[in-house]
Amino acid sequence: MFASVITAYMAPAAAGSGIPEVKAYLNGVDAPGIFSLRTLVVKVVGCIAAVSSSLHVGKAGPMVHTGACIASILGQGGSRKYHLTCKWLRYFKNDRDRRDLVTCGAGAGVAAAFRAPVGGVLFALESVSSWWRSALLWRAFFTAAVVAVVLRALIDICKSGKCGLFGKGGLIMFDVTSDTVAYHLVDLPPVILLGIIGGILGSFYNFLLEKVLRIYNLINEKGTGYKLLLAATISIFTSCCLFGLPWLASCRSCPADLSEDCPSIGRSGNFKKFQCPPDQYNDLASLFFNTNDDTIRNLYSAGTDAVFQKSSILLFFVTSYFLGIMSYGLVAPSGLFVPVILTGATYGRLVGILMGKHSTLDHGLFAVLGSASLLGGSMRMTVSVCVILLELTNNLLLLPLVMLVLLISKTVADTFNANIYDLIVKLKGLPYLEAHAEPYMRQLTVSDVVTGPLQTFHGVEKVGNIVHVLKTTGHHGFPVIDEPPFSDSPVLFGLILRAHLLVLLKKKEFLHTCALSSFDASKPFSADDFAKRGSGKHDSIDDIELTVEEMEMYIDLHPFTNTSPYTVVETMSLAKALILFREVGLRHLLVVPKSSSRAPVVGILTRHDFMPEHILGLHPFLLKSRWKRLRFGKSTIIKFFSSLC
Repeated sequence: MFASVITAYMAPAAAGSGIPEVKAYLNGVDAPGIFSLRTLVVKVVGCIAAVSSSLHVGKAGPMVHTGACIASILGQGGSRKYHLTCKWLRYFKNDRDRRDLVTCGAGAGVAAAFRAPVGGVLFALESVSSWWRSALLWRAFFTAAVVAVVLRALIDICKSGKCGLFGKGGLIMFDVTSDTVAYHLVDLPPVILLGIIGGILGSFYNFLLEKVLRIYNLINEKGTGYKLLLAATISIFTSCCLFGLPWLASCRSCPADLSEDCPSIGRSGNFKKFQCPPDQYNDLASLFFNTNDDTIRNLYSAGTDAVFQKSSILLFFVTSYFLGIMSYGLVAPSGLFVPVILTGATYGRLVGILMGKHSTLDHGLFAVLGSASLLGGSMRMTVSVCVILLELTNNLLLLPLVMLVLLISKTVADTFNANIYDLIVKLKGLPYLEAHAEPYMRQLTVSDVVTGPLQTFHGVEKVGNIVHVLKTTGHHGFPVIDEPPFSDSPVLFGLILRAHLLVLLKKKEFLHTCALSSFDASKPFSADDFAKRGSGKHDSIDDIELTVEEMEMYIDLHPFTNTSPYTVVETMSLAKALILFREVGLRHLLVVPKSSSRAPVVGILTRHDFMPEHILGLHPFLLKSRWKRLRFGKSTIIKFFSSLC
């Protein structure tokens, strides 16, 4: 509840994992408040509170968001609001460098959460980044290497006994699998089956989570009180499961030749007594009353086939599967990675138990493959998940089987729905641009989606007209048109941004007549005046006060206009325009006429104009001819999914 309260009242943007927001930002969507200092503090404190409360959430997603927040704050030169600034950081106050920093920060978050530096770099490349180049690769690698060194140093300090329980563990989290992993051709069918079922379970996980998040959105829209009530309800339900379900499991005798005490009483341990007689333990309580990391370590452990009974594993799998879905949409920092890994490990253990003597593979190995299959089915990541799991388990012998399971589960799940982060991005209404153009876009030209009216400025514009346009529209870019006497005929001079116009109005370097400046109009300004603003409060036209005399004066826009904006002809294919818009990372794309007898600009394309909802709203007939990927849209499995909701 503490995590929910501080999130709801201090930084609502800190709710959830933060990976969808980071992914959208790196695609060009700068949502307000997602990287502020307040969001960072609430994310860290709230994540600690939510995870330590035994809520079924993970820390990996919040760690990604935390790394991105730190990177963004550095990229904007610190925080002026809290007087934490540094002059040399101003060199990063541009879109490209800040985007690169956020990418490195996201990779560092994964590297810190899983102690997997190479996996963090690959995660940033595969999952969150929309633009990648060779220079960014080594920067992300350097960032992850620094994370690994700092973690190693802190762990060595804690191993000296100064950190209590925090000194447990090493750089490899789950270094518990056997030294020699032997598998034969006869073991492949069970592994393939595990991947297929894992893909179905992963897609079903996404399906249910989307439905639950829609319900949570309806509840959260009613106010903060309802958000907190929902969090309290799920917390109480989780506690009832944790304390009630272990009563259904029977007590088991402690295994012989253990390196730790059994049962563990009054301390952290893997064998929980839970109302059992002396020298006995409750295996289901051992799964519930441990940290997620310790539970995963126990499930991954080799040579523990007899520790857990089938009924306990089945009950824990069902509980973990649905608690992970129900806990995610709360107004608190929460991740999906660790719950999915834990649920997948339980699923893999269950498959190993059911296979029995029909497979020679250890149940701990089945648990690792189960995590891989559920991650592949839900998040659809292959290379990064494979490397992360190998770094977690420190066993390269698992590589062929993990690769096989990931490819199978991802392929199966792709036939049903999109990956979990894409679904959440869509639910949040963030205008994310896909890397490919939909086939129906090839039937349209850019003029088919341009909507008006178009707002333009003259090269020398009246102050009152600028103020009126800025107050009555929400546009962020305006074409600048030169007309006689400044040119022989109407011609496009360039594009000017709203933020730059606000800077000009605040400085009040106005002209008394409608004429070109007789001096260098850019001299009163510095580069910092036009630098990219941070995540704090931005300038607003309503905050600028102008007198009646100033409203009648003029501004020469020529020195402040981008004279080389990207333009396309109105007959250009919409699919080609989308690829240009996304690959170059544009915010505005000017549409010019094919005939010189018309106005020099016929419209502006922004991110909104490429959204499927906008295009299909303008041209409903495309719905019938809209190409869809191979999906079992009317199969019995999808009907089964729908019937459950």
